[in-house]
Amino acid sequence: MPTRPVPRREFLEKCITGGFLVGAAAVSQTRLFAAYNEAVQKAAKPTPPEVLGPFFKKGAPNQTNLRVAGEPGLPLAISGRILDARGEPVHDAKVELWHADHRGIYDVHGFRYRSKLALGNATQYRVETIMPGHYPSRPVQHVHYLITAPGCKPLITQLYFATDPYFDGDPDRNFAKGGVVANRECVRPVMLLDENTAPRTAVTFDLVLEKA
Repeated sequence: MPTRPVPRREFLEKCITGGFLVGAAAVSQTRLFAAYNEAVQKAAKPTPPEVLGPFFKKGAPNQTNLRVAGEPGLPLAISGRILDARGEPVHDAKVELWHADHRGIYDVHGFRYRSKLALGNATQYRVETIMPGHYPSRPVQHVHYLITAPGCKPLITQLYFATDPYFDGDPDRNFAKGGVVANRECVRPVMLLDENTAPRTAVTFDLVLEKA
């Protein structure tokens, strides 16, 4: 389908309302279009929300290593960026996450497999943990998130794993099976890291916040 040329006034309005142009200096339309196009390419879709769940607990420590010595479970590294919907990094975010142990049991008395990361100037997070287990009421592996940052709406969401047996090898088709997972975007690929030692896994889960 042929594209419609965008009149200069309409184009400037798009730039201004989109936050891509904040000054009034004379700029050629070619340069404006290049800047606008670059900003559009950087733009990111906000991370879909999911339910908080009944096992949230306040007071989790700021810790990046959630593994418990001597406790079984497939090692898992989770990392990602904190961004706004324009693709810009978000500072001073707090990323709270929690999940069940390898048996599918949450620690409701202490803070095993729970963390509240205060990122400060950093705009990326990373935790070392284990792959959570399944439990009857939520037969899919998942990690809960609660993210807050100045100037942004709080985000409650969950991370799921494309390798989960619940998806029968096809998360695109089966993510909504049983109404357990609401958003395909929250199901992320899992990388298996073979370092000639014990197997390890890694997942990247960027968190995109909406402006308040």
